[in-house]
Amino acid sequence: MGKKVDYKKDFKQLYMAKTHPEIVEVPRMPFFIVSGSGDPNGEEFAKATEALYSMSYAVRMSYKSENVPVGYYEYTVFPLEGVWDLIDYSKPSTDKSNFKYTLMIRQPDFLTVEGFERFLGQTKQKRSNPYLDRVRFEYLEDGLNCQMMHLGSFDDEPESFARMEAYCAEHGFIRASKIHREIYLSDPRKTEPSKLKTVLRFHVKPINKRK
Repeated sequence: MGKKVDYKKDFKQLYMAKTHPEIVEVPRMPFFIVSGSGDPNGEEFAKATEALYSMSYAVRMSYKSENVPVGYYEYTVFPLEGVWDLIDYSKPSTDKSNFKYTLMIRQPDFLTVEGFERFLGQTKQKRSNPYLDRVRFEYLEDGLNCQMMHLGSFDDEPESFARMEAYCAEHGFIRASKIHREIYLSDPRKTEPSKLKTVLRFHVKPINKRK
């Protein structure tokens, strides 16, 4: 199957972000996606995450099947990502029940819509997770973003976002939206909060300078 694709090496700029802010261009990529809302510590969030991983590993292990996808290559399953927003902007951002999220896992570029439908059907036969019915296959292109590696608890992310916004102001950019993306490089179930690694990212646009 040739060389194994490892996102930590082959897509280092997108997943192994620096511990200080930087501006990056995020290209078009295919994802399995599930949307939801509410506290991420709840059961619904866990079920949504489980559905995405079930589908992702079905694709990853398909080389063992009789119907191997055309163009298949060996690769490391990509990490879980979440795009976060608020349901009600009048409520504080610390109210986790007010969160609105879109969870996703990037897929290899050999995956097609037909392949997605096949893997979805196979996964549903093996698992009874109701969130499998919500999984969709889409291409996303995030474009211009500010990102950095956040080290530590999720609750301390506001400090990193403040650094990112200050960096943007100093380098001629402005945050384009309150929506942000998180890429989880650590498993919070197995990693103590102080050692968590999370890529933080938000859309930016250049500041128009007029003479």
